[in-house]
Amino acid sequence: MQIGLIGLGKMGGNMRDRIRAAGHEVVGYDTDQKISDAKDLKDLVSKLSAPRVVWVMVPAGKVTDSVINDLSDLLEAGDLIVDGGNSKFTDDERHAQELDRKGIAFVDCGVSGGVWGKEAGYGLMCGGSDKDVERVMPIFDALRPEGPRDEGWVHAGDVGAGHYVKMVHNGIEYGMMQAYAEGYELLAAKEIVKDVPAAFKAWTRGTVVRSWLQELMATALAKDPGFDKISGFVNDSGEGRWTVQEAVEYGVPMPVISASLFARFVSRQDDSPAMQAVAAMRNEFGGHPVTLKGQKGIVTDH
Repeated sequence: MQIGLIGLGKMGGNMRDRIRAAGHEVVGYDTDQKISDAKDLKDLVSKLSAPRVVWVMVPAGKVTDSVINDLSDLLEAGDLIVDGGNSKFTDDERHAQELDRKGIAFVDCGVSGGVWGKEAGYGLMCGGSDKDVERVMPIFDALRPEGPRDEGWVHAGDVGAGHYVKMVHNGIEYGMMQAYAEGYELLAAKEIVKDVPAAFKAWTRGTVVRSWLQELMATALAKDPGFDKISGFVNDSGEGRWTVQEAVEYGVPMPVISASLFARFVSRQDDSPAMQAVAAMRNEFGGHPVTLKGQKGIVTDH
C-alpha cells in the first residue's frame, strides 16, 4: 500500500520506518527538509496515486487544523485523511463534516507507544466508518504490535471514538503514574528503606502492580536514583483535562484521575497560593507556626 505521512518527529519518523519495514511505500513530509521526502504538501500529494491516503501526525489543535485545511484544498474526492495526533474528539467531528463536503473521507486514530513503538508496535484506537477503517487496515496492521489484532488495535466506533478512547487511556495513565510517584516518595522518606530503586525493580516480575509504566519507573531510578537531575515540573497535553471534563458531563465519579491532574497543576507552582492561604489560616486560628519565604524548612510563629 502507498501512504503519505505528515509529521516525522519522534513518533512520526519511527512510524515511517515501521510501515516501510512492512513493505509499504511511504512518502513523508516534514518542515525539516533533512528528513522529508517531499518539499511541501503539494509535492507530497503529487507523489501519491489516487485514491490517496494521507496520515497526519502533527501537534493537536491549530497545527492539525491548518494541515487538514491545506490538504482539503489539495486532495480530491475519494481520498482519505487519517488524524493520528492527540486531537480532541470534537475536532474529529468538525473535520469529518468539512471534508465530507469535498468527498474526502476521514478516520481518527489514537496512537500509543511513544519512542518504543518502532520496535514494539503501537497501540491503535480508531474511529470512522467500517469502509474507511478497512481501507487503512494494511497500515494499521503494520503499525500495531505483533500478535492478535484485537490486543493492540480497536475500531472503537464512529468518527471521534478513536480519540475518545485514547483520551480515556491517557487519563488512566495519569492516575497510574501518580500512584507510582506517590509510592516512590513514601519509600524515599522512610529511613529503614535503604534501596528504593531496587524495590521498584523487584516489582517488575510477579507482583500485581507490575506494568510497562512501572518498568519505566525502575529504569529511570536506575539512571538517577534520587531524581537529582530532573525538575518536578510536569506538563499535560490535554487528554487528562478532557477526561475529567467528560466525567463531569456524564456524572462519572473519577477521583483518582482528577487528583492526578490537579497534582500536575501543583507541580508548576513555585509557591502554591492555596497552601499559603491554608498556612495563614492555621496560624490565625490556632497559632500554628508557618514557614517564611526564603526559610525553607524553618518554622516560625506568624
